[in-house]
Amino acid sequence: MNLFCMISRTARTTRRSVFLLVAAVVLPLIGVSAARADDEPSFRIEFRDGKVTPSRLEVPANTRFKLELHNLGQEPAEFESKELRKEKVLAPGASSVLVIRTLDPGEYDFFDDFHLDAPPAVLVAK
Repeated sequence: MNLFCMISRTARTTRRSVFLLVAAVVLPLIGVSAARADDEPSFRIEFRDGKVTPSRLEVPANTRFKLELHNLGQEPAEFESKELRKEKVLAPGASSVLVIRTLDPGEYDFFDDFHLDAPPAVLVAK
């Protein structure tokens, strides 16, 4: 066997070993984050042409959670909260998800930025 074949075989073995090592480290982390995402509490908020439902939503304090946003109206809607520093525009019929990392106990106003004449809604973290 010549030197070139030996180097080539060694390089393939090294690449395969590195790939297996990376896979062994990364794949469990992906599984953990996917399982964690499924365990997060989730809350539904609906927008319908200026009306936000529910107008008052209790969420867990100091816990990561998801807000499922659904625009059931014929006009665009925008979830916006200055206190949470979050905003999400939704086309008519669109849905999206916002992940809230954690909230201290308290009340956090949010509103539909396309319908400023409507009263704000509130997230209550308990």
